[in-house]
Amino acid sequence: MNKMINASLCLAVFVPVISYAADFTLTSTDIAEGEMMPDAQEFVGFGCEGGNTSPQLAWSGAPEGTRSFALTVYDPDAPTGSGWWHWQAVNIPADVTELKTGAGSVGKNMMPEGSMQIVNDYGSRGFGGACPPVGDKAHRYQFTLHALKVEKLELPEDASGALAGYMINANAIETATIEALYKK
Repeated sequence: MNKMINASLCLAVFVPVISYAADFTLTSTDIAEGEMMPDAQEFVGFGCEGGNTSPQLAWSGAPEGTRSFALTVYDPDAPTGSGWWHWQAVNIPADVTELKTGAGSVGKNMMPEGSMQIVNDYGSRGFGGACPPVGDKAHRYQFTLHALKVEKLELPEDASGALAGYMINANAIETATIEALYKK
C-alpha cells in the first residue's frame, strides 16, 4: 500500500511537467511536419531555382523563464559529414510569437528589432533554402525554435554556426521543432 502511494505521488509530480512541455509548439502556414516543402523554400543557386523564401513560423506556450528565442534550420542529411545550417537567428525578443513569410530574406529587414542572423553555410546572413543533390533521398529540414533563459546571446558579428549553436544549447530551456522534407 505504501509503495502504491509513493508511486502515485511520483506520477502526480511528473505528469504536470510532461504535459507542460508539450505546450510549447511551433507551427507554420507554409510548411508542415513530415510533408514536402514547396519550391518557395528552395534555394536559388547551386543548381536550384526556387524562391529562397523563409516560411512563416509561429509559436505559443513558451516555458516560464523565457527571455528570448533562437531559431535554427538544419539539414542533417546534407552530404557534408556535418550537415548543413540553412538559418540561425538569435536574440529574438521574448514578446515575439511569429516570423512572417520571407522574414529571413537577406536585405529585407523583416526580422524583429534586436535579433541577429548568423551567416549560414551558403555564406550569407539569413535564410538559405533547401537544395539537396538531384536524385538524393528526401532531406529533412529541422526548423527548431529554442526558448532561451537569457535576453541576449553575446556573440561576435562574425560568429560561426558552431559558436552560435553552442551558445543556444547552453542557454536553452526548451525547444519546439517542425521537420519538413525536400527532394529534387
